Amino acid sequence: MGSTMDKIKGQANELAGKAKQGVGEATGSEKLQGEGAVQEAKGHGQQALGKAKEAVKDTADKVAGAAHKNL
Repeated sequence: MGSTMDKIKGQANELAGKAKQGVGEATGSEKLQGEGAVQEAKGHGQQALGKAKEAVKDTADKVAGAAHKNL
């Protein structure tokens, strides 16, 4: 999966997790609050993965560009 898709899925999981937590708080469901917190954390992780992939790609592109200039 590409960096953009990781970031999009991460954002979606964060929002869904926050919504679950809100519904859990409103209804007094600790289970739903917990599920929401886990889903939100998963979203944070997905976004971090997407950012890391993007950073690696940018670095590889810079190295390739520098190598090409030296040829």
